[in-house]
Amino acid sequence: MESADEKNLLPVVRPVAAGAQAYPIELEKQLNGAEVSASTQEIDHNMAALMLYNYGQSEAECSAVFRNGPEAPRTRRTLLAPGASNNMTVKFTRSVIRLRISLTCGLK
Repeated sequence: MESADEKNLLPVVRPVAAGAQAYPIELEKQLNGAEVSASTQEIDHNMAALMLYNYGQSEAECSAVFRNGPEAPRTRRTLLAPGASNNMTVKFTRSVIRLRISLTCGLK
């Protein structure tokens, strides 16, 4: 026989994560002699990251402009020592539908 507590239990329903559907990320690179690898990552529905790694023998100076439609572009800058890596992250007010990133690097 079921107790009163067992009858009143409701099944727990977990909502599907909002970030379950990925958005496209377009990466345009101008490395200008810098030996930098770049990869993108969706973090959440309104956040993304650009992961950089300098596999060259010289310091690299990089700037990335993140564009998400009508919002103002966000710019991130970094200086990468030889063999160093860095993550550039960005958060927008609105959910991202398509993210465009323009990466420009050069030797320091």
